Amino acid sequence: MKKRTITCLFTFLVIGMSVHADEGMWMPGNLNTHTRKTMKELGLQIPVSQLYHPDKPSLKDAVVSFGGFCSGVVVSKNGLVFTNHHCGFNSIQQHSSLENDYMTNGFTTNTPKEELPCPELYVRFLLKTENVTQQIFKTVCPDMTEKERKTAIDSVTYAIQEKVSEKDSTLTGIVDAYY
Repeated sequence: MKKRTITCLFTFLVIGMSVHADEGMWMPGNLNTHTRKTMKELGLQIPVSQLYHPDKPSLKDAVVSFGGFCSGVVVSKNGLVFTNHHCGFNSIQQHSSLENDYMTNGFTTNTPKEELPCPELYVRFLLKTENVTQQIFKTVCPDMTEKERKTAIDSVTYAIQEKVSEKDSTLTGIVDAYY
């Protein structure tokens, strides 16, 4: 038993020595100097402005939110989007039949007209990111109950999102928390 405990302790110590934090998510529109340097050291060969720029072409124009639950990438000037199999699984399944088993055999077309519609799916392009933390938190007071705090945050979040759609009905404002 003692030998087993020592072995487990040694294993946890060795594993613990090899684990390190890398500052979590890297928000493309808010990269600090340290993060930029680290990205270059890890092999980034393009200027950071080509990752994200709100007014110029950048990688943000190719990466999409697919269906609101997955990511995808635009790979052609005609808007062809690649994503992972599991992201389109339900749609593939809905179009499959005993005669056309797309789940097993796949599906290809020669023209866009032959494509099968998936009206429940959509893609969203990122136009810009904006830090709205201060707008939201200035409505929160320390003496609020959890319910009051949630109501205040939800109210401001909704207003920010609505403001985007009021300017242009084709746009969707999304307020997400990044911890």
